[in-house]
Amino acid sequence: MIDIDQVRHVYPGGRKTAPRTALAQLSLRVAEGELAVLSGPNGSGKSTLFRILTGLLRPSSGTVRIGGYDLFADAARARALMGVVFQSPALDKHLTVIENIRLQGALYGLSGSLLTSRIEEALDWSDVKTRLNDKVMTLSGGLARQVELTKCLLARPRLLLLDEPTTGLDPASRRSFQNTLARLHAERGMTVLMTSHIFAEAENAGRVAIMKNGQLLAYDTPGNLRSKLGHEMIVIRSNALESLEGKLKSEAGVVKLRRYGDELRIEDVARDACLPLLERLLERHRSDIVSIAIKQPELEDVFLHVTGHHIDPLGNDAEDLVA
Repeated sequence: MIDIDQVRHVYPGGRKTAPRTALAQLSLRVAEGELAVLSGPNGSGKSTLFRILTGLLRPSSGTVRIGGYDLFADAARARALMGVVFQSPALDKHLTVIENIRLQGALYGLSGSLLTSRIEEALDWSDVKTRLNDKVMTLSGGLARQVELTKCLLARPRLLLLDEPTTGLDPASRRSFQNTLARLHAERGMTVLMTSHIFAEAENAGRVAIMKNGQLLAYDTPGNLRSKLGHEMIVIRSNALESLEGKLKSEAGVVKLRRYGDELRIEDVARDACLPLLERLLERHRSDIVSIAIKQPELEDVFLHVTGHHIDPLGNDAEDLVA
């Protein structure tokens, strides 16, 4: 459904700034019916890529095909296949829910009984059916997001593009939106590409793409990505990090040692060797250790491993970490 081939984009410089390469020969393919999540720190190029995919920005070079149509040479056919939910709200908060939906339908050229049936179809999965005459300003963030998704579904898109759709939502609203999206994907077989910095949202994705500095660093299933770090790892916090790091480099059994911020991580430890190694580290280096734990790798750990970069829960990127 999405075929990105050798896409490069350079933002021109100004009088005092040099040109900046946002995407560097990036290639990515999302199969029809797949749910893929795109992640990366600020400046990774994912926002530029999203703008290109939605037709808002023409790349410096390379091609993008949507459903087999060139996004820029055959724009009308390519765009007719997609629905888009942008990060910034696209609702008139002073209008009611149904007024917002009908306005969107009019923009799609829908009217009369056809618009009515499309609205009923688009609302079938949602929790806003009982709030149609309420003004959008009275809705929770999660319900407002559902209205935006309903607007997209009026045109029966085969591809759904979502840019950080759960930003600003509380945990309950985020879970509700995730469940809604998963149900829609399963029932309608739509292709979904979503940018997100929340790795729990990617656990049930078909594939996860990780970008940094305009390049695609990894693109695979969540399970395969986690397997890159082995079955288990040991995570250590210390007040004497540099000193402990030097000591552990010569420790038996410590093969893959990485430093991330105020943590040391021993990755890819064999399951039967993890506990004996932890006990030995405590016995020899207890005075340098504040805390130590065994954990199974999660997608966020993969992201740290691949990029050397941490994204905090609020979506604000921290400084690059020491790999």
